[in-house]
Amino acid sequence: MSKTIFQKIIDREIPAKFAHEDDLCIAIHDVSPQAPVHVLIIPKKPVARLSEATAADQALLGHLLLTAAVVAKKLGIAESGYRIVINNGRDGGETVPHMHVHLLGSRPLAWPPG
Repeated sequence: MSKTIFQKIIDREIPAKFAHEDDLCIAIHDVSPQAPVHVLIIPKKPVARLSEATAADQALLGHLLLTAAVVAKKLGIAESGYRIVINNGRDGGETVPHMHVHLLGSRPLAWPPG
């Protein structure tokens, strides 16, 4: 199976603007932002989508959410608020088969999201 674009970014085969990196994940600025702050928190371990995560991924999933909070604080949007989104499947808006968390902020976000 070929690498996803996210695996290529993790392997430094494709450049990206990093906001964070640790042993378990990276956080990069989205190239097509939907808000003034739009960062993707991506696990280094490839998990195709949330619906394919297993109990063995529980700590990793929690780490991604806690990392989103750290990045939000680092980027100055923790106080005003932000949105976390995980797309799953075609109807959920998934475009890359490598689960990731969207962190959106720095503007009012409407509900429902669309």
